[in-house]
Amino acid sequence: MANLKGKVETEVELKATPEQFYNMFRRTAHHLPNVAGHHIKAVEVHEGDWDSHDCVKFWNYTIDGRAETFKEKLEFDDETKTIRLVGLEGDVFKHYKSFTPIYELTPKGNGGVAKTVIEYEKLSEDVPAPDKYLAMAVKIAQDIDAHHSKE
Repeated sequence: MANLKGKVETEVELKATPEQFYNMFRRTAHHLPNVAGHHIKAVEVHEGDWDSHDCVKFWNYTIDGRAETFKEKLEFDDETKTIRLVGLEGDVFKHYKSFTPIYELTPKGNGGVAKTVIEYEKLSEDVPAPDKYLAMAVKIAQDIDAHHSKE
């Protein structure tokens, strides 16, 4: 039987600092529809506070022209500037048993690097790797960077 677990990843160079990028998810995710509106339509807190570890958020987004939802539990590490959006339910679970987007932020020059990762487990062998979701995560990272670069 094939291994159904995997991860896809890439890196995005940032002009923004790791702190600026990290704080967008950590403290001000409610601004993401304004920053990355072509994908993110709405973000709502369902449990906890906007900036509390283990808060549960519900996302409305568009991918490939289709509206989808994603409910996640936010885990973050202030020291390493790592953000984990542990998937709980939503459209991705039609194809994946588990789905966790991760941003790992590190300084580089005057800006930084966002290592963008999606850890997943497929429901079956014929499900493709979540490359389209990785591409969306990269575009969101670029939008966050452009937003902070204007400030």
